[in-house]
Amino acid sequence: MAQQIEQLLQSNKVWQGSQWQHSHLDVHASGFEQLDQQLPNHGWPQGGITEVLYEQHGIGELQLLLPALAKLSQQSRWIIWVAPPFMPNAPALQQHGVDISKVIVIRPEQCSDALWTIEQALKSGSCSAVLGWLNGLDLKASRRLQLAAEQGDCLSYLFRPLQQQQQSSSASVRMALHPSKSPDQINYHLLKRRGGAPLYEQHIPRLN
Repeated sequence: MAQQIEQLLQSNKVWQGSQWQHSHLDVHASGFEQLDQQLPNHGWPQGGITEVLYEQHGIGELQLLLPALAKLSQQSRWIIWVAPPFMPNAPALQQHGVDISKVIVIRPEQCSDALWTIEQALKSGSCSAVLGWLNGLDLKASRRLQLAAEQGDCLSYLFRPLQQQQQSSSASVRMALHPSKSPDQINYHLLKRRGGAPLYEQHIPRLN
């Protein structure tokens, strides 16, 4: 049996846990060295969903994305925000290198319309990133969005309430953010990272 297992491992048809950082996935660097070391292939998944679950607004949920958004805004494609709780702060985006001429904000009236808008934007091929705020998302809808992101070769960030962290999700990466006692850092847990074990009680410095 041991010889058969060894032959199977040598066949390159089996994925091993030690290989989780060497899968063939396109990524965009997060801009935070520590976080990149913890993410599969050292970055946000291209053509994949990243879920950000958080307790309250303003605890670093957007700061995590700014370095990547700044680079993505150099492309000819759009960065679409769907149903954000607040209007994006244009001067703050510009301060961190985001070309706001590439940013489009869409505010659907219904939750079902938000989900449809996110899906259409993801699979359109005309977006480099789609940011969406959803109060609810079942597994079937999560799978649809994951497939749409793959089809459009697009980064997608979904912001959801922290209390939904126990729900099943097709996202490649799931993060939970918690308020920090220090105003200079972002506290997070990596609940899911494709191919790797969860990581808890992590923190990185906020951007200046």
